[in-house]
Amino acid sequence: MPTQKVAPDSSRRSETARRAILTAAFDLVGDVGYAKLSIEGIAAAAGVGKQTIYRWWPSKGALLFDAFLALTTDGGQDGALPDTGDLAADLKLVLRAVVDELNDPRYDLPMRALHTEIVHDPALAADYAERLDGPMRELKKERLRAARRAGQLAEDVDLDVAVDLIFGPVLNRWLQRTGPLTHGYADQVVDTALRGLRPREA
Repeated sequence: MPTQKVAPDSSRRSETARRAILTAAFDLVGDVGYAKLSIEGIAAAAGVGKQTIYRWWPSKGALLFDAFLALTTDGGQDGALPDTGDLAADLKLVLRAVVDELNDPRYDLPMRALHTEIVHDPALAADYAERLDGPMRELKKERLRAARRAGQLAEDVDLDVAVDLIFGPVLNRWLQRTGPLTHGYADQVVDTALRGLRPREA
């Protein structure tokens, strides 16, 4: 039995509709907040039917995650952390960029909504861990492995704990709104973490 082929025009229309839905979801959650975000509203903003959305996403949380993922991967870069040989400088550069993103009003509400939904939706949490957090964590650990090979980190450092020490405080301060999120704070986090992670002098 011959395989049914999808017409190129149909495929292009599907991708155009998908991109419109993702953009509408991301923009709307920033305008109305997650509680008022609805599949109906997203469909209207994207110019598609609700069933089109439900065919691709089981919930608005899953849709918002895909919208966020599409935004973070649009640049086409592999996401590897810089490696100039200066670990502190490289980590400060990355953490400052994280601070800038978290402080961006366009990203703030969508990211808060996504993190809130992850807490309440185990399936979404697993998807987030597999598709975004896990791969990003591995990239961070690879940069730390290079530093450990260069003798800049102690041999017995647990890399997962090291990632948490370096990147966790910034995310926590943002989520809990416990203080200003600045480049200076990012630099302090890196300096403090590396003091505990470096090899001890004999």
